[in-house]
Amino acid sequence: QVQLVESGGGLVQAGGSLRLSCAASGRTFSNYAMGWFRQAPGKEREFVGANNRSGGSTYYADSVKGRFTISRDNAKNTMYLQMNSLKSEDTAVYYCAALGVYSSRRAEDVRYWGQGTQVTVSS
Repeated sequence: QVQLVESGGGLVQAGGSLRLSCAASGRTFSNYAMGWFRQAPGKEREFVGANNRSGGSTYYADSVKGRFTISRDNAKNTMYLQMNSLKSEDTAVYYCAALGVYSSRRAEDVRYWGQGTQVTVSS
């Protein structure tokens, strides 16, 4: 079992930045590829990006590529999502996830979820 707790969400103006954190406890953090998903009101949960177990490989959804950066610190059991140039369409609840398969973007393949943190971008 892995427990995941997100933090760092909030209200920001369009064009601004936020950094989300995901703190993990339980099983060894470095055993898991990790990812971020988000869910806007009335929409399905969607993949944002993922980071492999070592942190040496990362990939993103096209909608955030070039604006968002995922990193992790295995010594601190923590993953981060740096979000720059935020847009109103980035408004959503953001979820941290421990992945069953690094290359999968499907929510169904997530092993463990955090509780989510709200990000609201005002235009």
